[in-house]
Order: sequence, then structure tokens, then C-alpha cells
Amino acid sequence: MDNDRAPRERWPGLMALAQAGDREAYTQLLWAIVPAIRGRVRRQIADSVLVDDVIQDVLLTVHRVRHTYDPAHPFLPWLMAIVQARSVDALRRRGRYQQRETDEEKAYDVATVENSDNKEREEELALILDQLPSRQRQIVEHIHLQEMSLAEAAAHHNLSIAAVKSLLHRALTTLRRRGANHGQS
Repeated sequence: MDNDRAPRERWPGLMALAQAGDREAYTQLLWAIVPAIRGRVRRQIADSVLVDDVIQDVLLTVHRVRHTYDPAHPFLPWLMAIVQARSVDALRRRGRYQQRETDEEKAYDVATVENSDNKEREEELALILDQLPSRQRQIVEHIHLQEMSLAEAAAHHNLSIAAVKSLLHRALTTLRRRGANHGQS
């Protein structure tokens, strides 16, 4: 298998070949990137079972969005953005699952109060997001509300991950400024 472990500088070329339909190059690339994925995920997640799940999720995501990779750009940042998004998604899902278990023990009236609070927050959030330009609002909604990864949002909007990051950054900066100005008035 040593010949399947391509050095990192070969990854962009292997991905370009894989995008062109070269199965051998794709297999080599997948074998080569697993250790890098595992290393990054282990730094974020301690649970070894969850680490393995995230690695599988990353590989599936790479397969699903491989057409979005631009060989003119570095491969590792593209891959690490996917790894980061899948790791965060896994931690969020695990947190939500644990939260649901404890929530089932609460009384019905608490749930009713929370639902009305959530509705008020959703209405307030909608008003805040309506202040953003359409494209920025869509990116914020997809990434923060629908929990799309950067790669998924980029594919959905036919943009690069860098463009999605830029739109997201501008949107959040605008919202922070407006929040600071609102607090001063």
C-alpha cells in the first residue's frame, strides 16, 4: 500500500485526475488523505468511535463534492474545510442527542414556554437577517441555520469556498456593526 500513499504535493493532481474519471488516482488520493483527516479530527474529538464516523463522513463528503475542487487552488485547505465542517456537525449532533435525552424529562409547560420564546427569537432573527443583502443573508441562513458545510453552501450557490467565507465574513461583520450601533443608541 506504500505506493498508494501519495505525498501531499501530489494530492491536487490526483484530485484533478479523479475529477476526470481516473479511478486509480482517486483510490490513491483517498488512501493518502485518510491519515491527514484522522490527525485533524483527533485534535477536535476525543471519542474514537466518533472520530471514525467523522472520517467516513468526510470521505463521503469529498466524494459528493469533489466536482467543486478547483485544481488551480491548494487542495489541503479545501479538504480541511470539509474536515472542520464535518467535525463540528458531528459534535453538534451529539450535543443535540444528549440534550434531547434530558429534555424528555422536563414537563409539558416548560416546552410550551420554550416554543413561544423560540418563535420570538426566530422572528427577531428574521428581522436582523433581512437587513443583509440577499446573497449574504442566504449564506448565513444556509451555514448557520440549515447547518450546511462551507463546501455544501459553495456547491449550492455555485461559488468557491473562499467566496462563501468572504460573504459570510462580510455578513457577520455587518451584523456586528449594526448590533454595536444599536447598543449605543
